[in-house]
Amino acid sequence: MEACTKITELLLRLREKKPLIHHITNYVTANDCANITLAIGASPVMADDINEVKDITTMSSALALNLGTLNEQRLGSMLTAAQKANELSIPIILDPVGVGATTFRLEAATRIISEVRLSVIRGNLSEIKALYGLNSKSKGVDTAEILGTNHSGDLEAAYVARALACELNASVAITGAIDLITNGKTLFKVENGHPLMSRVTGTGCMCTSLIASYLGAGGDSLTAALAGVVSMGIAGDSFQGTGSLKVYIHDAIYLLSPDNIVKRGKIVEI
Repeated sequence: MEACTKITELLLRLREKKPLIHHITNYVTANDCANITLAIGASPVMADDINEVKDITTMSSALALNLGTLNEQRLGSMLTAAQKANELSIPIILDPVGVGATTFRLEAATRIISEVRLSVIRGNLSEIKALYGLNSKSKGVDTAEILGTNHSGDLEAAYVARALACELNASVAITGAIDLITNGKTLFKVENGHPLMSRVTGTGCMCTSLIASYLGAGGDSLTAALAGVVSMGIAGDSFQGTGSLKVYIHDAIYLLSPDNIVKRGKIVEI
């Protein structure tokens, strides 16, 4: 209940503040990320040219970095924007899409986490394990390892999440059939959401945008990460099919209320 109270307070603060969220994201889901940011009550800006990212970051309340369609130019813009964000104490969330799929992605992510101070990392189990340096079964942007399918695997996921959070002094969110969110000390399990969410492009990216929006409202990294994951899970709890998912989720996020969170949030502190 205490966690739900913190989330509801942060949601109200977000909608009052309307923070500007700078996205350097992938072109596949940029529109989804912009719209979900608007739906929750924040304002998106999608700018990735190295000549303007410092200026845009300076005006923003949070920075979201997404590796989905990575290239050298976008990586340079990410590092430049992130360094400016660190100078100004602007929180940063990293979404390491497909990080275990290629050497380039892993090296890029490694460079970001070594050169930049992050507030939150959100990824699926394969991505988080790859960042931590363990063997994973990543296949592009999809997850090949599903959280919630076996007890020993879930224990390993909890260990990896805690260890990575402690190592980077950041909060880590692993999203999947169940979600784990931790700052290395406190660990939450969230059981909202729907299995079909994994079959629609953009749901993970949209969750990252929600977390960024909560960060921009002034939430601490753990509460912001938990709020974003719970909000996305509640929005995806019940829908009719993959074609209607994005419309349903955008509507549900727009209509999200403190009462929804208290009544429907399936949060357990472990």
